[in-house]
Amino acid sequence: MVKLTINGKNVEVKEGTTILDAASQAGIRIPTLCFLKDINEIGACRVCVVEVKDCAKLVTACNNEVWDGMEVFTNSPKVRESRRNNVELILSQHDCKCATCVRSGNCSLQTISNDLGILDLPFEIELPRSRWPMEFPLIRDAGKCIKCMRCVQVCDKIQSLNIWDVAGTGSRTTVDVSRNRKINESDCALCGQCITHCPVGALRERDDRRKVLDALADPEKITVVQLAPAVRTSWGESFGLSREFATVKRLVAALRQIGFDYIFDTNFSADLTIMEEGSEFLERLKKGDLERYPMFTSCCPGWVRFMKSQYPDMVDQLSSAKSPQQMFGAVAKSYYAQLLGVDPSRIFSLSIMPCIAKKHECDIPVMNDAGAGQDVDAVLTTREVVRLIRSEHIDPSRLEEEEFDTPLGTGTGAGVIFGATGGVMEAALRTAYYLVTGRNPDPDSFKKVRGMEGWKEAEFNLAGQTIRVAVASGLGNTRKLMKAIRKGRVKYDFVEIMACPGGCTGGGGQPIKDGEELSEVRNTVLYGLDKVNNLRFSH
Repeated sequence: MVKLTINGKNVEVKEGTTILDAASQAGIRIPTLCFLKDINEIGACRVCVVEVKDCAKLVTACNNEVWDGMEVFTNSPKVRESRRNNVELILSQHDCKCATCVRSGNCSLQTISNDLGILDLPFEIELPRSRWPMEFPLIRDAGKCIKCMRCVQVCDKIQSLNIWDVAGTGSRTTVDVSRNRKINESDCALCGQCITHCPVGALRERDDRRKVLDALADPEKITVVQLAPAVRTSWGESFGLSREFATVKRLVAALRQIGFDYIFDTNFSADLTIMEEGSEFLERLKKGDLERYPMFTSCCPGWVRFMKSQYPDMVDQLSSAKSPQQMFGAVAKSYYAQLLGVDPSRIFSLSIMPCIAKKHECDIPVMNDAGAGQDVDAVLTTREVVRLIRSEHIDPSRLEEEEFDTPLGTGTGAGVIFGATGGVMEAALRTAYYLVTGRNPDPDSFKKVRGMEGWKEAEFNLAGQTIRVAVASGLGNTRKLMKAIRKGRVKYDFVEIMACPGGCTGGGGQPIKDGEELSEVRNTVLYGLDKVNNLRFSH
């Protein structure tokens, strides 16, 4: 153990602990901007500088370890002046129009600037400029980038795609798409992890609220909404509501107050996906199509984009089933339009998702076959829906719960766990067991595939046949898994992949709480909803 003092307070920590972690354990906060634990510990922003006795220079707390007898001062006049100067320099190359920024009120730079009492800038503002295709689902604003390198490191270390890199030198240094490519020429999977790990508003989703508001204002349009499982775990975070209070039924009430005509549950089409995917798996297994490579799930569009760009020779191993979003869109513009007795072109199909890649998925031509334009007309992320609710001056804390509309508002517990890593696999195995044996298994028989490990594997007995399965979340873990499969080091029959760590609950469209990963606690909500559902099988 190492003994030191921080601001005169005696602290004892393990050897190898950084100054930042030691201070945190002692209840002393040191501000950070570029720091992401185990991912980005480069001290680039120099906001976390502290003074150490007998050291001539200030040191960064995020990547310097403590030693025995160390005396640290986190808020001395020298530290405060340096911290203020560093933030002022960052602001001199940052677009400070906070009123028009999606991260206003939830921006690390804004918070630190306010904490330091920075009311004006002594430096001339020089904003970098670059063109960006605004139709792309992911938007980058060069004028807001603070060159913290978080996006570079997350895309490299977590997602293994290396979409972002440093460009230019000296004062012209910036972050841009790697290898001099345009974003729509890159292999970007649209997972959105760069967005959720950006401390400012330099990266965001394309905002499609205007399209939705236009549909709401059109008297000829019938607005039909589907709500993804993961959205119900997180929408209340931005309003400061507890997970127990911010139920999906209160979200339904908020959407109804906005003016949407029919509000349904994506769990309904998740159950359809399971029926298709489970049946397809058993058929492929019976025909011997899985001898070389396993069947892969196809409900995550970020994963599908990754597969097509990185492993095009294995695309045929993807399930042929559409994602729940696209299945629901097709049902809304065929069956439901007939049920209402209206032309499908009058239906405006809106999907509320935790995902950026869903914005791309709904535009893919082969995903639109209901005969009325796009099966899904627009996709809003959880963050966009929060902004929509706020723009309508709705206070969710004062809303009573309201039910989904029928008949597409009914879903099972198997459908709701789609939002968690391992959930698709578990739901599919529940139904596959029934299709083979004619009996329902214990719903929790396949819970070995639950958990936050990036790559999980398990074996299950299905009517005397051993089924080998694997589950991966995060594209870095996925790449390791795919390499192992291709080299023959592992053998599976069925594999579930989700592009985002932890699954859809950790999606790129979810509310952002800087420095915190919330997918695990959100997944707990989904498993709790499954447990209390009277229907736990998609069949």
